[in-house]
Amino acid sequence: MYQPGINSFGGAGSGGAVALRPGRVILLPRPTAERPKAPRFDFDRFADLDLCVDLGQAIGSRDWWLGLGLVLTLCATALVAGYRIAPLPQTVRATLTPVQYDDARPDTIAPLASGATTGRTTPPTKYVEALSEIPERPQIETTARIGRGDGIGAALRRAGVGADDASTVARLVGSAVHAIAPGTGIDLVLGRRETRTVPRPLTSLGFRAAFDLRLEVGRSADGSLDLKRIPIAVDSTPLRVTGLVGTNLVRAVRAAGVPEGQVADYRQNLAYVLDLQRQVGRRDRFDVVLEHRRAATGETETGGLLYAALRPEHGDPVELMRWTYGGKAMFFRANGESAKKGLMRTPVDGAHETSGFGMRLHPILGFSRLHQGTDFGAAMGSPIMAAAAGKVTFAGWHGGHGNYVQILHHPGLMTAYAHMSKFAVKPGMLVAQGQVIGYVGSTGLSTGPHLHYEVWVNEKPVDPTGIKFLGGTTIAASEMGRFRGEMERMRGLRAAGSEVAVADEPKARRRG
Repeated sequence: MYQPGINSFGGAGSGGAVALRPGRVILLPRPTAERPKAPRFDFDRFADLDLCVDLGQAIGSRDWWLGLGLVLTLCATALVAGYRIAPLPQTVRATLTPVQYDDARPDTIAPLASGATTGRTTPPTKYVEALSEIPERPQIETTARIGRGDGIGAALRRAGVGADDASTVARLVGSAVHAIAPGTGIDLVLGRRETRTVPRPLTSLGFRAAFDLRLEVGRSADGSLDLKRIPIAVDSTPLRVTGLVGTNLVRAVRAAGVPEGQVADYRQNLAYVLDLQRQVGRRDRFDVVLEHRRAATGETETGGLLYAALRPEHGDPVELMRWTYGGKAMFFRANGESAKKGLMRTPVDGAHETSGFGMRLHPILGFSRLHQGTDFGAAMGSPIMAAAAGKVTFAGWHGGHGNYVQILHHPGLMTAYAHMSKFAVKPGMLVAQGQVIGYVGSTGLSTGPHLHYEVWVNEKPVDPTGIKFLGGTTIAASEMGRFRGEMERMRGLRAAGSEVAVADEPKARRRG
């Protein structure tokens, strides 16, 4: 049995551990040596080891070779490991059949342009309640547009306005404006209707009836339609554009922003009083005044030509202004004489003189003979104008002249036009000054497209550039005060156009 003091563990003076066995106590000797410790890795030996490999420095040294070996070892390890790693298993999906594709397409995302659909249609369930009719919006905002030869009533009917409302609007608008320009847009607001069998009632509409007027129609408290006029403030100050002529008068005026139609009017009216080939220089200045309106809402509108002038670098300016005489708008010079008198100096658009009047060596026949007119080089198809009003006495083939037109202006004065590509008049027709009679060509004995222009006085050819005629309309003395006052107003307008920079040509020279 256990006895205290004898079988105790590590009792006093025992000198070691004990092991119990039945009936006796065995004393084990005390260990004399300490328990061996696990070996410790010495990291201090690698304290100076640099794992940052830079193969760009100390090339050929011991550290460089060690770094190269480390890099190659890492690369080889990555390659070997990559080949030994098996890819992840995956299942290859079979290609969708057309039926499967159509079934899955509502659940995909794709561009609408490729025919994508949005969602899928599902059959209704017992919780869906059928509606007797689709609900309508309380009001609709739309736009109607006036067509050519159309009226506002027809345009409103096409937009869904009822016949009664459309006729009421047409009557109201007709009392304010006589006509609406084709293409005018009308903003409409249509209200709620009682049933689908009737058109929606017109709530309001508005449109630009004229440049200075906007009209609006609205429904009042009692249900009737009322018209409201909204005037638009407009500044009608004419627009003045000026600049240097440069190498080409027409091109310079067009480049300054003057519309093409007004440029043609400017050139044609100057051609009545100037020889545009000889009397226009590169340093001269053009001066154009146009009708112009600017609305308070920002829109602008450019009208016809009011004033046309050319200011030479040396000499007096040539000025023309539009003035109504006898109920007809005409251009007059500063002294009150009409621009249309005598013959036009240059009866073809965009031309330059290539040969004058007198003896010359014929370029085709090869011998000298009298050149009975003036040649103007121009592009094929350029319009040719009658130099003055008269009657066409000949229009047809005329030997070396090719297609040829003669115009009798009054007894003893006739002009002729040769080498045309085609005619715009027939024998016996009456033509006005500046009217197109044909087009530039190269028919007959011609080396290229040009106009051969002749003037005959008492059945003898004369130099077209030297002949002068008097006559024409003159403003009455009672109107000259108002005419000069308006001319001064044109001169005093501030130029709104910018200078036109035309590059100087090396061979260009002043003509005049």
